[in-house]
Amino acid sequence: MITVKNIVVSFSKRQVIKKVSFQVKEGAVVGLIGPNGAGKTTIMKTILGLLKFEGAIQINGSAVTVNNHQALTKVGALIERPAIYPFLTGRQNLTLYCKNQQDVLDLVTSLEMTAYVDDKSKQYSLGMKQKLGIAIALLNQPEFVILDEPMNGLDIEATILVRQIIKKYADGGTSFLISSHILSELEKVITDVVLINNGEILVEKPITELIQNEHQQYKLVTNNLAKTVALLDANGIKSENNETYLMIDASRILEIQPIIYAHGIQLLELSPITIDFEEVVVNVLKEREVNPK
Repeated sequence: MITVKNIVVSFSKRQVIKKVSFQVKEGAVVGLIGPNGAGKTTIMKTILGLLKFEGAIQINGSAVTVNNHQALTKVGALIERPAIYPFLTGRQNLTLYCKNQQDVLDLVTSLEMTAYVDDKSKQYSLGMKQKLGIAIALLNQPEFVILDEPMNGLDIEATILVRQIIKKYADGGTSFLISSHILSELEKVITDVVLINNGEILVEKPITELIQNEHQQYKLVTNNLAKTVALLDANGIKSENNETYLMIDASRILEIQPIIYAHGIQLLELSPITIDFEEVVVNVLKEREVNPK
């Protein structure tokens, strides 16, 4: 669907995006994540042909360039803030961009905007404006949608609603590239992760694989932790004693059970130590700081 290959973006001769490459497959929901200033919005603007760049960007085989936006005819986007006209109603704003009025009706209903869609948009709250911007991005059955901080200003109910809509469109084949600092919400909708920092990609992989790779330690509980530690040490197996349980490297798990059983120790618990998405991201960023390329 979308291929970004070795793109370089420079401002005043300073490279802010450094040979970035990644793909977004059909129906995938890719989370573009990273710290403030990492280059997320710059990448999104570049894909939309709004910034000069080196390298290549293709959408369904068509090249994106600054002077030729033909490849973007089936692309929807919400970047930084909704592009709405304040003295028009929400419905009028949608009608400006739509090719099919039924599409407007469907989005107004699915995003639960009926109560205010015919009010002037200058009267909208931040959350209302955000939903209108998302609706504009989803008009005309796009094949690829870019959303920059789509959860900004949304309450819990609206956030859940937007998540459901994104999944619905993705199930229908629409691809998404989404940036958000609310990682706990992003985790619930994305299929893949592109982690960027200082204009460089640190990670590009499915979210399940990223999180699974971080589950490298297990919690071990026995009826005699002191004796267990001594036995593990004697067999060259490192453990971290947290008073009520031991932390063990996942690669040594298969060796542990025969050892403790042979010495009459009861195994009470052996389970992976779970880590959430936010912790995974922080760990990767910290690791790269300690061990840069």
